[in-house]
Amino acid sequence: MSALASAGPVAAAARPAAPLVGITGPRLHAAEISTTPQILLHAYCDAHYVFYPQAVARAGGLPVHLPREADPEAVVARLDALVVAGGQDVDPRRYGSQPTPTSSRVDPGRDSFELALIEAALARGLPLLGICRGMQLLNVARGGTLIDDLPPVQAVEHTLVIYPPEVRVHAVELAPGTALHDIYGPRIEVNSFHHQGIGALGAGLAVAGTAPDGIVEAVELPSACAIGVQWHPEMLPGTDPLFHWLLRQATDHEARAARQERRAR
Repeated sequence: MSALASAGPVAAAARPAAPLVGITGPRLHAAEISTTPQILLHAYCDAHYVFYPQAVARAGGLPVHLPREADPEAVVARLDALVVAGGQDVDPRRYGSQPTPTSSRVDPGRDSFELALIEAALARGLPLLGICRGMQLLNVARGGTLIDDLPPVQAVEHTLVIYPPEVRVHAVELAPGTALHDIYGPRIEVNSFHHQGIGALGAGLAVAGTAPDGIVEAVELPSACAIGVQWHPEMLPGTDPLFHWLLRQATDHEARAARQERRAR
């Protein structure tokens, strides 16, 4: 065997593994997908927009989709970071409200699974990034509420589905002393397509970013490694710095070693 050939496995073994990043997503009825064969129209499909795993992979992570049949605590014990993705509205009954005519279709099963993931991640100190719905669910998990439907006429138009997702449409002012301020600086331009927002802030959360009209655009949990943003950084051009932040947290040597030790038990 040549020296080059024999060095291959050694080099591979020495190379550190990419952090494992779990990504949540919706569950669809197969009949909603036009290419589904007739015999499978009764089935369900797990799905996610490829923006999420692409953003994680570009930042150096190993993305993995999380089906809701998995035990949340067992999953979190194996992950290095968690992305709670966007999607349909959180069921308003989760925060003491009722569905409105503008509520999008809710999925109580997804809510339950992702809330359990968030709680397990926070308990273990797992780096967590909540995006759009994910930020709202983080707030609900901490006992907060949501604005069921933002006013249709306001200083900032938040539901801008007429623009491509990579277009930045309004500013977000970031609070000094927050992780997001360290990541982006005092101000960032973001995309925007949401009709709900943060109401009462959940326990322990801090507002990290606001739109010019005062709508909360970002939250952080200072006692944990958790950030939630209302915009969609995964859809913006290039590799957004927020995903680099997530991967830096995931590769923190001391924290990751502790997680690996727990896995080995």
